[in-house]
Amino acid sequence: MRETPARVIRAYEEWFAGYDHNPADILERTFGEVAGYDEIVLLRDIPLESTCEHHMAAIRGVAHLAYLPNERVVGISKLARLVGAFGRRLQIQERLTAEIASALEQALQPRGVAVIIDATHECMSSRGVRKHGASLVTRQFRGVFTQEGARREVLAALKS
Repeated sequence: MRETPARVIRAYEEWFAGYDHNPADILERTFGEVAGYDEIVLLRDIPLESTCEHHMAAIRGVAHLAYLPNERVVGISKLARLVGAFGRRLQIQERLTAEIASALEQALQPRGVAVIIDATHECMSSRGVRKHGASLVTRQFRGVFTQEGARREVLAALKS
């Protein structure tokens, strides 16, 4: 028990390290050598861990990020890092989804961005209504992905 306060401090520093990461820095290095590639770039099933800002309970799930390049792409590890940076902050899932979309839009200036998060919330399963297995899905479509056909294409790519 003597070391518990120090362990708690280290845990909180790790859980909330996202405040130390600037999303623009994560996405700073992009590549223009795409040989004319102009189709959807989609990274799915990115593990997500976050913390509910209302109850400080765990949020766990996956994020799917898609964009339609406009001459530039970013390394796929950067997409996962972006999810981690925003996830390691006190969050509500709706804002988390929008923040990731905004960061991608600002850094890459793509023709379209789509972010979909599917997560469970411990604040709902461990307290209150105590409903296990329910997941919250949030989606943010921007640019060309606001058009129905393009939106359907992203959703179909997620299922394939």
